[in-house]
Amino acid sequence: MHSSSADTPPLPATGLDVRPFRALTYRQHDPGHLARVSSPAYDLVTPDGRERLAAADPHNIVRLILPGGTSGPGTAGAAGLPAVAAGEDTAARAARTLRAWEDAGVLVRDDAPALWLYEMQPAEGAATVGWLGAVAVAAAGGRAVLPHEDTFPAAVEGRRALLEATATDLEPIVLAHDPEPEVAALTRAALSGPATMELTDTDGVRHRLWRIAGGDVLGRLPEALARTGAVIADGHHRFAAARALHRTHPDGDCRVLALLTPMGSGGLRVEAIHRVVPDLSLDAAVESAAHGFTVTEVPAGPDPDALADAVRSAQAGEEALFLLSDGRRLVRLSGPSAEVRETIPAEAPSAWRGLDVVLATTGLIGHLWRRPDDPASVLVAHDVPEALGLAARRNGVALLLRAPSPTDVAAVARAGARMPRKSTLFVPKPRTGLVLRPHAG
Repeated sequence: MHSSSADTPPLPATGLDVRPFRALTYRQHDPGHLARVSSPAYDLVTPDGRERLAAADPHNIVRLILPGGTSGPGTAGAAGLPAVAAGEDTAARAARTLRAWEDAGVLVRDDAPALWLYEMQPAEGAATVGWLGAVAVAAAGGRAVLPHEDTFPAAVEGRRALLEATATDLEPIVLAHDPEPEVAALTRAALSGPATMELTDTDGVRHRLWRIAGGDVLGRLPEALARTGAVIADGHHRFAAARALHRTHPDGDCRVLALLTPMGSGGLRVEAIHRVVPDLSLDAAVESAAHGFTVTEVPAGPDPDALADAVRSAQAGEEALFLLSDGRRLVRLSGPSAEVRETIPAEAPSAWRGLDVVLATTGLIGHLWRRPDDPASVLVAHDVPEALGLAARRNGVALLLRAPSPTDVAAVARAGARMPRKSTLFVPKPRTGLVLRPHAG
């Protein structure tokens, strides 16, 4: 079901506009401290995870990116935190906390603009290397930065309010740019000497960053990147929030902090994001799905590890289009009928029509299960164990998807189409809290 991009022309050189910036960073750079105060991206943090991160250190960045917390209005703050004012909204709270941390010297601003080289080395496999820079937010319709996923207005507004209140990019979006030989050469040359920051996260990924403030990189790298265009790999809502803020404040800052990684070798990998439909039994889901798919029961062991092993084995087979599970049993769906395929709009670009997630959203969830694709009706899970556990807890069914290829994602973006929300998980992820970008100064 994965589409080919042979009918899609290469993305033209549209001119990424990348500049150095004066970063805001934690004063302490030792690995242990950075591990305690940093966080995964905001949309990967569960409520329980948020509380664990906040408890790890009073200055953990999660208090800024997810400032809701559990403290009631009018209560005193924890050590190093301002008290929570009665009636204060969360964006204002984040802004006040950010100012307090700067005033106390917990966070410090660089004296001069710089670019940051960022390497992410997983425990196994090749490293991903990119550059942190301030990227111009193009007007709607511009092709320098292309989205590939839909967004939800409420989520965009939440990020916009936080961006406006703090006047700071608290975490980078991630862009996958066209291959460019000079960018690759400059990156290889800069990967030397001791790193400015280093830590290993809970997934075993080693993060190393070098602050590059001198030499010819500051001139040559932006010129080389200006010959490329990029696809948003991560941060659609944050990019849309930056664009919305620029519309309301056209004379203000019109850039966004971005990690720029190459498309292809040395870049990111794509993993699937799975769906969980709550309050839908596996029997009912299979009964409806049988009207449009061939249904096959897959043998699986009784415990979660055995079930996860069965999922991996089934997804490796050519017949496994979709897998369904309630956390105990496993069912394979294959051979979609002509009726199910016809739920995909014929006028849509071929790159979009060929995606598994599109068929799942339109043909299975929408047509056969009669569920709307909204955050209340269809939950998302970022790996198989999370999906299986969520299905069991919510008396629902997990819909386990295969990952699209980076080529598929780029083809959709180039065709001007959007994948359904939360369709792709690009990995590895940059660590939030290592480098922030104030909008002024």
